[in-house]
Amino acid sequence: MSGYLEAYGEAEALRARRIRAVKVGSVIFVALLIVGLTVYAFFRNYAEERQADRFIQLLNQHDYTKAYALWGCTESSPCPNYPLAKFMDDWGPQSHYADASRAHISLSQSCGSGVVMQLDYQSSQPPVPIWVERSSKVISFAPWPECPGRHLHLRAWLQSVFKR
Repeated sequence: MSGYLEAYGEAEALRARRIRAVKVGSVIFVALLIVGLTVYAFFRNYAEERQADRFIQLLNQHDYTKAYALWGCTESSPCPNYPLAKFMDDWGPQSHYADASRAHISLSQSCGSGVVMQLDYQSSQPPVPIWVERSSKVISFAPWPECPGRHLHLRAWLQSVFKR
């Protein structure tokens, strides 16, 4: 009879170890899922945001020809609907957005084949919505101030919580 009770205790210990392993594995899986989703949410537009930062940097350095080239246009082959003169009116030293050192990306949203970003100049001027195409990284004006539809605005909420 003692052999039966010893085997019963071993089976219960094995069952308890299995339950503990399932619990630990579940917690690790959920933690990895949360970390993975957070990393994806913050870095999915990374390349497009770097392109917009490069554009701001070129404007800050007053290198308008290279900044114009980020729009897919050059002096030798200007864009038909956006010549260099119009680009200078919009972004040059005489424009409302001449002080590129104050510009930063305040919103970044994925929309279909590109990313809508708002360049905020921290002034009375409204933010400028720009579009960066994912495949070519060409910059243009965005057709909307933000992507159509409903949005959570998690980044803005997190920034408001942690800037206090």
